[in-house]
Amino acid sequence: MPLIPEEPQIHESAQGPRATPSSGRTAPTPRPVPGPRPAAPSRPGRPGPPRPAPPAQRTSRDAAPAAKPGPSAAPAAADGPQIQLIPASVEGALDAAEEAVDLLLDSGRAPGDVLVITTGEQHPWATHELSFGEASYWAQHDAGDDVFYTDAQVADRAKARPVVVVAVNGGPESVTATALKAAHSRAGALLIVCGDPQRINSVLGAGV
Repeated sequence: MPLIPEEPQIHESAQGPRATPSSGRTAPTPRPVPGPRPAAPSRPGRPGPPRPAPPAQRTSRDAAPAAKPGPSAAPAAADGPQIQLIPASVEGALDAAEEAVDLLLDSGRAPGDVLVITTGEQHPWATHELSFGEASYWAQHDAGDDVFYTDAQVADRAKARPVVVVAVNGGPESVTATALKAAHSRAGALLIVCGDPQRINSVLGAGV
């Protein structure tokens, strides 16, 4: 099911924490999102001893006005999620994914609705939280009250969420295929893929 890249619009609404783009990357131009949903409450603090703030910790925000929705990048399957492609280089894929998450959260989507999967370098939040041990890291996943970041190698362990964002930020084709397969099976309403369109279409065309 090849995708034709176009100026993307995110067709789900969202709200929640914001992340700081990874250093050394140029963030893509902001993209429009559809009208807002009711704002989700601020996420509760996690119990336990204080720990340093993660590199990309988010803060809930009020829902922001959104632009009118436009045509989707790809039609959704009758029984599957809508699929949207955001063209980005390997170096810019993670920033593109972060921007997509921010737009979703700004328009009313709850943080716990969003799962982000990377194919190459881990998101800084995941790296930070894993430094406290896998048990603590996966406990935050199971709590389901915030955006959760993982990588393709362990994406099969993640539970389904309404929105899944994939950052194709490196790794071999087999890893990209694994990430897209896991993401498609876990996305309830919307699957957003950030990366090189030719590479993504070649993987999708292989039957992912």
